[in-house]
Amino acid sequence: MTGLGTIINGAAIVAGGLAGHFAGRLFRREQQESLMTACGISVMFIAVAGAMQGMLRADGEMLVSGKSMLVVLCLALGTILGEVIGIEQGFERFGEWLKKKTGNEGDRSFVNAFVTASLTVCIGAMAIVGAIQDGISGDFSTLAVKSVLDLIIIAVMTPSLGKGCAFSAIPVVLFEGGITLLARLLAPVMTETAVAYLSLIGSVLIFCVGLNIVWGKKVRVANMLPAVILAIAASYIPWTF
Repeated sequence: MTGLGTIINGAAIVAGGLAGHFAGRLFRREQQESLMTACGISVMFIAVAGAMQGMLRADGEMLVSGKSMLVVLCLALGTILGEVIGIEQGFERFGEWLKKKTGNEGDRSFVNAFVTASLTVCIGAMAIVGAIQDGISGDFSTLAVKSVLDLIIIAVMTPSLGKGCAFSAIPVVLFEGGITLLARLLAPVMTETAVAYLSLIGSVLIFCVGLNIVWGKKVRVANMLPAVILAIAASYIPWTF
């Protein structure tokens, strides 16, 4: 069944949100804050591992770094585009709309939880590649693995950030579902190099999400999302970064 991977992923995020919500009642406020810090640090280390995998290569017995220019250009130009478009504000307006429609007007952390969780589970190569595989061949194995990871991430984030985390299932379903429907058009675009560049820039953005979890909102990560598209476009430039 085409699209089953997206359905599983969305359901896993909701399940993680519910599990985290009820489990959160077992922790005091200071314990939830410590859990949030631990979650943020974990996200940053996962992101660093992904970024280093894309930037480091073995040259004999030495590790050589590269693609620094790719990171700088994609992030700088992508952020400019995102700021002009106002992607972060769009996320927040949608979060405010969801808060009202779901009867959570009194939850001050709802929008922040929704935006932070959405960026954490939407960014990455697994979402795009998995959705393309699901759309072309019905193979949802990549999205199934992502679903397990997302369930754990959302379950850990919810007690500290709030119930808004569970609603990150909505942008994930829209994002992955849209890619699944357009899979045959997108498949030729996602070359091996494109996936590698996407993973690198996506990891850097996830690191920024981790920063926001630990130290409060310091980086408007949503406004940096165009960097992912630029990374894919850069893979077609006949120049080694």
